[in-house]
Amino acid sequence: MLFTSIASAVVLAASVVAQTPVGFVPAANKTLDVYFGTTYITPGLMIKKSYIDVPGQGSTKRTTVLHALLQDYTPGSTIQNGTSVLTTKATGPSSYFGPAPPAETPKHPHNYVFLLHEQPANFAVPSSQRSVVQSRMGIDWVKFMADAGLSAPLFANYMQVQSGDNTIRGLDRLFE
Repeated sequence: MLFTSIASAVVLAASVVAQTPVGFVPAANKTLDVYFGTTYITPGLMIKKSYIDVPGQGSTKRTTVLHALLQDYTPGSTIQNGTSVLTTKATGPSSYFGPAPPAETPKHPHNYVFLLHEQPANFAVPSSQRSVVQSRMGIDWVKFMADAGLSAPLFANYMQVQSGDNTIRGLDRLFE
């Protein structure tokens, strides 16, 4: 399985109504259970200090930031919420880097999206996508999927985040 994310988290596959942000493409019709420690991330949950869509450098136009692109997920022996925890030893093609949302006035909720795709045999980042995966800025996930031969995501989930929001206390340590 190929997991695209913006965070390092325990992920599980569950058959529930999926959530991705309104207008986000690609969408999935099954929810990816995501846990930070023992905290379950319900689709659309507002938390502190994380992001995916941020103003581009020198611009007020919003763009997409790739926080992680990990592959080779397999079901582990641990069961949580009735499903197997997916694990990987992979640190790439794009290793995880932590969030650091900028302070904004007015505050703007950022979407932090988790997608789980079926991984094709011999998956590799296509040459047409290597520079954007390396830079992590402005990735067009629909184009990446087409270039990489990925089908629609099997599972998805997301969080909403704005800098300085303390909606869930304790999670902020995970994002600093």
